Amino acid sequence: MIQNICRMGNPVLREPARELTLAEIKSDYFTQLVRDMRDSMKHYGGIGIAAPQIGVSMQVALIELPDVNRYGEEINLPLTTFINPQIEYLTQEKQGFWEGCLSVPGLRGFVERPKKVKVSYLNEKGEAKEILAEGFLATVLQHELDHLSGTLYIDRIKDPKLLTFQEEFDTFIKEKNNID
Repeated sequence: MIQNICRMGNPVLREPARELTLAEIKSDYFTQLVRDMRDSMKHYGGIGIAAPQIGVSMQVALIELPDVNRYGEEINLPLTTFINPQIEYLTQEKQGFWEGCLSVPGLRGFVERPKKVKVSYLNEKGEAKEILAEGFLATVLQHELDHLSGTLYIDRIKDPKLLTFQEEFDTFIKEKNNID
């Protein structure tokens, strides 16, 4: 079922989410939570969503980037559920992208993040998994997993001049810089 998205200012977005137990992962409640997250993400046009964004303070995020070519990168990540994820930064080299967020509607901000990461997590069956990512996928992972610690992308913008409304981004930045 499509859920309302919690927007910046809602306290649930600023608190660290709690980890799930294996019993919770195998519950009907969890199955419905993941379904609601997926439905909400697709309805609102997101490529990722975290449970706090629909008001549930649990360490769960979904990301889907099928057949995407962004910034010259080929990415094919089917819908993936990240439970109790742990992120490891594999380089100090940074990259920057213009980020947007369902919880911060109508804005875009330029954020620099580590270029390469490893994420260890449980999948929806409670199985341990790992993913290595660099480039845009690494940024998407970091963005979504930030939600689980109470961080929004706007917290990571170094220069407030690099925060803009979506319409101005489309008019003045997107075409000029050949951004998707």
